[in-house]
This record gives sequence, structure tokens and C-alpha cells, in this order.
Amino acid sequence: MSTKEQRQVASGAGLSKQRVVVEAVRLADSEGVDGLSMRRLAGALGAGAMSLYHYVASKDELLDAMIDIVFEEIELPPEQTDWQSAMRRRAVSAREVLARHPWAIGLMESRTSPGPANLRHHEAVTACLRGAGFPVLMATHANWLIDSLVYGYALQEASLPFDTADEFADMGEDVYLPQLPPGEFPYLNESAAALLAAGYDPAEEFIFGLDLILSALEPLRAST
Repeated sequence: MSTKEQRQVASGAGLSKQRVVVEAVRLADSEGVDGLSMRRLAGALGAGAMSLYHYVASKDELLDAMIDIVFEEIELPPEQTDWQSAMRRRAVSAREVLARHPWAIGLMESRTSPGPANLRHHEAVTACLRGAGFPVLMATHANWLIDSLVYGYALQEASLPFDTADEFADMGEDVYLPQLPPGEFPYLNESAAALLAAGYDPAEEFIFGLDLILSALEPLRAST
């Protein structure tokens, strides 16, 4: 190891893998994951880039650990309750967590070396569905369907040009409605006007879709 590399390692004194990964998550939350590099992370930690490799061997290992933190934040389906309520709470929690970490949406199921929280999460979801009476294949169908809603909604929500129902109402009045003259777009104008008048909140679409899926899955529990 060169003298320069020795100085870089020494500058990382006091670091830990947990601190490195938590800082990487913070940077990804504020700046996105695409620009995250070991050099950028080291700068944020006040350490030499070489020192980080004592805690994570590669960028892939760092991403695995970051995703594990995200999974750790998601509430597991609680035991001692009916499967629909348990999966509903888990899905709502996942949506809230992904709203805090939108960079993670496309990475949640892509890791080939999942961490312990990732594995615990998937084990608990599968156990909930199997314990409710879903056969293996139907439990797999149910899991994919629910996660498709969670990840798809989280991705769509992250791209919306507003964050709250009030902001949606303001944009509807000032931006959307003027672009929908009733003579040219009668149905869109009618829908926009009715939704704005009713105080519509787009966030309600997640619960609507989730409850619809859970209700549709209920008759399939005993299927073979």
C-alpha cells in the first residue's frame, strides 16, 4: 500500500459499515442513487475513498446494504391478525418507506445477494400468505400482484408534479382545467371539475387498488 493510500485509510478512522451505509442512504435520498460513488460518499464522510473498502468491498455490496436498510424500515405483516389486514399494513408501510427513499423503487427486487432484512421481509410475507391457506403457486401470484401495485404506485407517485391534495387542487384549478375546454374535451373537463369540487386526493387511489386486490384474492385462498 502506498503512503497516499495509507493516509486515506487512516482518515477513515471511526467509521463503521453502519455509518457508511446510512450516509449512502442519506445521499441517495437527497441526490439520487445514479450519482452515488465511493468517492462522493467518502467526501461526505470526511474520509479517504480507499478507507470505505474496509467496510464494503464494492458498489454492488453497498447497494445491497442500502436496500437492506430500506427493507428494515418496512413493517412486517403482523401476526395474530387476519391475512388481509396484515398484508394491508405491510403494503401501506412499504409505500410510505418508498416515498422516503424513491431511489430504491427499481432496486428492491433486483439484488442477487439479499441481506438479512430483505430475506426476513420476504419470508414473513410468504409465511403470512401460506398461513392464510394460499397454496405455494397462488401465494406467489398474490405476492407479485400486491408488490406490482406497491412498486408501480410508488414509482408513479414519485413522478407526480405535486406532493399533497392541496397542491393537486391548486394545479387543477390553475393548470389542468384551463387546458381542457369542455367543447373539445367534454369528459376530461367534467372529470376534472367534479374531482376538484369533491376535494379529490390522488393518494386514495393506492388504498382503493390495494383493497380491490385483497378482496379479489380472498376466494382464491383454498384454490389448488
